[in-house]
Amino acid sequence: MMTDERIRRLAENVLKYSVGLKKGERIYIEAFGNSTQDFFRELIAVSSKIGATPFYYFNDESFTRSFLLNASEAAIKAHGEIHRRLMAESDAYVAVRGNDDVFALSDVPEKKMALYRKNYLQPVHSEVRVTQTRWCVMRYPNPAMAALSRMSLKEFEDFYFDACLVDYRKMEKELQPLKKLMDRTDKVRIMAPGTDISFSIKGIGSVICCGHRNIPDGEVYTAPVKNSVNGVVQFNTDTTYNGIFFSNIRLVFKDGKIIEASSMVNNDKLQKILNQDEGARYLGEFSFGMNPFITKPILDILFDEKIAGSFHMAIGNAYTTADNGNRSAIHWDLIQIQTPEKGGGEIYFDGRVVRRNGHLL
Repeated sequence: MMTDERIRRLAENVLKYSVGLKKGERIYIEAFGNSTQDFFRELIAVSSKIGATPFYYFNDESFTRSFLLNASEAAIKAHGEIHRRLMAESDAYVAVRGNDDVFALSDVPEKKMALYRKNYLQPVHSEVRVTQTRWCVMRYPNPAMAALSRMSLKEFEDFYFDACLVDYRKMEKELQPLKKLMDRTDKVRIMAPGTDISFSIKGIGSVICCGHRNIPDGEVYTAPVKNSVNGVVQFNTDTTYNGIFFSNIRLVFKDGKIIEASSMVNNDKLQKILNQDEGARYLGEFSFGMNPFITKPILDILFDEKIAGSFHMAIGNAYTTADNGNRSAIHWDLIQIQTPEKGGGEIYFDGRVVRRNGHLL
């Protein structure tokens, strides 16, 4: 159990810097997993000291599993309506995830997961939380995460706090040149083993992420012009989606749409995700991972998408802050690491190499 000063510092940073919580505001705080309880209590205490009103909700993927396996479609819809109202009344939202079983939802039937995405995730989070609140989603260390990262719990805790307590104000200044370059770029081409893909980002704009939406953070994102994507991309980082494991995902695009897709594991489930709705076969995000303290994958998207020397693409819903118009119940970040150890690669902006083997030029 962690009882050190870093817990208090992190709670202060999240509430005062990440979501900018102020006196008189309402904040929805959601914690997942038993390991989060110390930090959960600190968030409640600090938000109350600020003079805000916290609504605190303790959750766990095992609870979600129990609900979805037994709930009717009407109950899943009502569940979403309740949480949508709570979210709509909140000025800020913080989610702290430290689930003991990251695969808890892996055996929930896809039909139930589709209902959950449509009636809960999309209306509550994509439509309200992302667009109407100041929000921050984060992880919290526990033995399960340490095991997946192949570290001892103590080693993982130190890694976690190094990545999460980075000086985000300094990082934001350092990423300004990349943002300016992305804002004036039209054509992007990415080449790497198994990858040759091109698209336009003209007119979309880019956003620096430095501790306001995710902890840990460190990325600059935009979105491809919806119908401009052509070619093939091979993602060399294992991933999970709703508790289902995938490896070596390969996507082929024509005029923006995914026309072929494969995974070495659970390929049938990948196809079902892509068939969720029309927008699931288009991209909603392209981003550079830029956190210098995160250098290897740990099978957690929130960390892995920030790996220095990586890029990620999200299939599905686009953020309104860098919007290509794509809408979907899906938003799934898929990661390619381009460091020499992972095979290298190059990213071109308007015909000029801007990053080679994970290093900006």
